[in-house]
Amino acid sequence: MNLDQMGPEAAKSFLGKQVVHTQPDPSTGKPAERATQEIDYGRRAKGYIFGAFQPATGEALTLPYDRRTTVNWMDFLAHVEQWIPADVERVYAILDNLSMHRATDVLLFCLAHPRWEFVFQPTYAAYLNLIEPWWKTLRSLALKGRRFETWDEVCDAVAKATAYWNAHRHPFVWGRRRRHRLRRSSGIALPANVR
Repeated sequence: MNLDQMGPEAAKSFLGKQVVHTQPDPSTGKPAERATQEIDYGRRAKGYIFGAFQPATGEALTLPYDRRTTVNWMDFLAHVEQWIPADVERVYAILDNLSMHRATDVLLFCLAHPRWEFVFQPTYAAYLNLIEPWWKTLRSLALKGRRFETWDEVCDAVAKATAYWNAHRHPFVWGRRRRHRLRRSSGIALPANVR
């Protein structure tokens, strides 16, 4: 089980991919276009998305909170405890070293729920927590190319993206090759001019 928080995320415009015609269109007479984005002034509401991710099944849980506090973290852990099936005997929660994750209340939670064990990743090793690359996928599904006026709109988009991910989930493998990369041929490299 990988646990972490994403944020702060704000209600704002997020960059996306939009087709821009770089050549004039002779049939319509339209000139070439420039890539533009509407200027986003002002500060609207912001908050944090707390997440739990099970790489073996690909299942995810996300909940929005207005601040990153120990109280909110404890509430999130209670939701995760209810979300995990009761027949699971041991829960290994992989976390970073944020002080909120090591608070006294979290240790008391661990005592009250003996099936939980917290595993803290080494400093500067965020890549060991598989929820980090999943956040990129969630941002792409929920936020990319959209404009949000309120924090509630962001929360709604994240909830819908998480539901979509869970409906189409698959095991999440760390370091898996991308489809567009060519596989390296195995064997010994031969020096030039040797046949």
